Amino acid sequence: MSTTVSADRGRVWRALTEPAELIRWDESLVTLLFNSDDRPQPGRSTRWRYRLGATTIDMRNELLEVIPGEFLRSATAIGLFRFGESYSLSTEVGDTDRTRLHHKLVAENSLPVVGGLLDRFAIRRIAAGIIDTKLRSLQKWCENQP
Repeated sequence: MSTTVSADRGRVWRALTEPAELIRWDESLVTLLFNSDDRPQPGRSTRWRYRLGATTIDMRNELLEVIPGEFLRSATAIGLFRFGESYSLSTEVGDTDRTRLHHKLVAENSLPVVGGLLDRFAIRRIAAGIIDTKLRSLQKWCENQP
């Protein structure tokens, strides 16, 4: 999924990589528990308290690949739900003040849960909801917080 953000790539990059900004636009993040390094670089890990519905659980995130201002790929675990996540940023053609942001989430086809299994269709709905919420929240934040 992707969106166009009316902010330059540097602004969008900061919103994606700085914990102090992440917690302000991502409603699911409750508090930062651990940050191994302030710089966005492969191997940096963070741990957050994460709001999932009415419950808070731990979320772990490790950066796997970083191309500053262009690409960010990470491995994320929210409880038993594990997935790969990537963001690609590019300048809109003809408008350097706008950024095209692509967000991709890759999850397993099924997820074991207490008393059953979530199939790929349920996982797809969960993933699409996460991506849509993040893109809208990040877009709103970057456009209203220069």
